[in-house]
Amino acid sequence: MSDVSRVNHVAHASHVVMSTTIELTRALRLARTIARRHRITDGASFRLSDHDPADTGDLASIDKPRAKEALATGIALLSEMQEKLYASNSWALLLIFQAMDAAGKDGAIKHVMSGVNPQGCQVASFKAPSTEELDHDYLWRCMKHLPERGRIGIFNRSWYEEVLVVRVHSHLLEAQRLPPETTRKRLWRDRCRDIRNFERYLVRNGTVVQKFFLNVSRDEQRRRFVERLTKPEKHWKFAAGDVRERRHWDDYMQAYEDAIQRTATKTTPWYVVPADNKWYTRIVVAAAILDSLARLDLRFPSIDPKREAELAEALAALHAEQ
Repeated sequence: MSDVSRVNHVAHASHVVMSTTIELTRALRLARTIARRHRITDGASFRLSDHDPADTGDLASIDKPRAKEALATGIALLSEMQEKLYASNSWALLLIFQAMDAAGKDGAIKHVMSGVNPQGCQVASFKAPSTEELDHDYLWRCMKHLPERGRIGIFNRSWYEEVLVVRVHSHLLEAQRLPPETTRKRLWRDRCRDIRNFERYLVRNGTVVQKFFLNVSRDEQRRRFVERLTKPEKHWKFAAGDVRERRHWDDYMQAYEDAIQRTATKTTPWYVVPADNKWYTRIVVAAAILDSLARLDLRFPSIDPKREAELAEALAALHAEQ
């Protein structure tokens, strides 16, 4: 390669790196803007009625292809950041998803996390507790699935079920066989306080906690239920109990509002994600995760001089084989 060609090659490479850096900066800035719009860090002033399930923010005019492109960009960046998270092995990231039925939790998890290396990610779904789980405190079954350092843990439902579904269906407390003095009137307030303190404990020990409430409207939930019942390929998604739970809609909304009010903090925020438009739901979730990881300022581990010498020796041995 001539000197001129070499200079042109270096200049081109520098331009590519600079352009990539600029695009990365723009993407992270946009992610931060979108995440901030839906992040709740002070529950005291939170009112669920202030949040429109059909909101699409400043992306209202975006078409479907551009929405997919934006999500693909976010997924690619998330993949890069996850690699740094895994390599640094200092922080863990816990993503908690809560929502009414048909709000799109499974779809959001599937699409947003599609570019993540499975080796650095683990998913746990929590349904009705087993007999063994009922013989322990309600945090126990979730604690067993907390992510290791360097990993992303995803909770499809979580300990919040204890102040949501158990609150709406209070007869479920009987199965927990709690001492009478622990089921006083302040039970839900006390559980939220315990959850808040536990999440603070996790953060202090290197686990970033992000909580997503996928806020679907009652009308949109009905439309999705009807679609599941009229399309044979979606019958498997429907359960008879889904319709029965709709009768308790107002009770659930009150329970969600109270839980978010009592557990949203600066270090363990809630994201109230509009869920009537799935494309926007997924963009918001991806943006929130990207913003959170970016705040950690993750870097690949540096190596000491001794390790550098070992690598140089290995490289020289490989070159010598040619």
